[in-house]
Amino acid sequence: MAIRKHLFIVTILLLLSCNILKAQNTMNKLNEKQNYIITLASLEAKGDLTNLEKYLHQALEKSLTVNECKELFSHLYAYTGFPKSLNALNTLQKVIKEGEEKGKKFTMGKERKPFDKNFNALEEGTKVQTQLGGGKPFSYDFCPIEDYYLKAHLFGDIFYSDVLSFAERELATISALSSIEGLEPQLKSHISGSRNMGVKDEELKSIYLTLKENVGEIEAYRNKKATAFVFNEKFEEGRPIENLAFPIGELNTAYAKYFIGNSYLTAYKTNGVNTANVTFEPKCRNNWHIHHKTGQILICVAGEGWYQEWGKEPRKLRAGDVVNIPAGVKHWHGATKDSWFQHIAQSIPMEGASTEWLEAVEDDHYNNLDK
Repeated sequence: MAIRKHLFIVTILLLLSCNILKAQNTMNKLNEKQNYIITLASLEAKGDLTNLEKYLHQALEKSLTVNECKELFSHLYAYTGFPKSLNALNTLQKVIKEGEEKGKKFTMGKERKPFDKNFNALEEGTKVQTQLGGGKPFSYDFCPIEDYYLKAHLFGDIFYSDVLSFAERELATISALSSIEGLEPQLKSHISGSRNMGVKDEELKSIYLTLKENVGEIEAYRNKKATAFVFNEKFEEGRPIENLAFPIGELNTAYAKYFIGNSYLTAYKTNGVNTANVTFEPKCRNNWHIHHKTGQILICVAGEGWYQEWGKEPRKLRAGDVVNIPAGVKHWHGATKDSWFQHIAQSIPMEGASTEWLEAVEDDHYNNLDK
């Protein structure tokens, strides 16, 4: 009887786990390779090389070949610019070198095919652009040379390679455009046109889930809003920010490499005290770090967050909480998984004072904080 009872319980647990997996799969309709293409494209567009390196390691081990990654970043230069494309390719080289030094063997994959001697970039590019537009020819008459670049170079030269499919290129483009502020017209155009390039509607509606999970709330928000517009679906207006005490501030690009996720910064001019408002989107946190020769005070003003000192239990923070961080203490702080978080950070300037940035807070550690 005991054995039967045990088998019954195991069977129930297996059925429950299968149902959970099935429910998760019904949400995101993208396969593993598509998810990595979307994630890498977004991080390239943001210039987030720290997380790009992290996901490149995973992608090369699980889904993408070296040549697919090369093609992805080469494709993106037309949308994000040469500097970001080259930075991504340099990061790819670094990942390959580090992997090979550890004895890993990466799959090179299909090579980019050479141009046929009869290849006409303008003619072929016009066909591809017309396909993207649903059979409607498009000409940018206001600036003919730009029209030529679009047809001959982008849709001709770049799209000529079959290392990535048209559908994969559009997923990358949509993700990149979702990750740059102010490109809504182009984003909507590519979401609409991608359906003519082989991207399924259910895949388009899943992109924001991948962006939200792997990149950030703002990128996911832009994508979801544009997708709702294309599909003529209801979308609740307003940025995904709730109950903040202060304006969100500017994207914290100067210190982005020391953060996971998006943070925003507003510096205040005060006499004798360095003061700044820092806003973290959900899941965003900074790396472990140490303030040398001066401490720091955090005054929590909105949302929920975490603070942890090395060797101590994490402390959950809410509006009204104050954290006194002595000089020389290794620590990190950031938002919870489900809430925006905002604090005022203050420190007294001292001669020779500095901040030593250390390793990132591991996903496994962070994701277990609320359990």
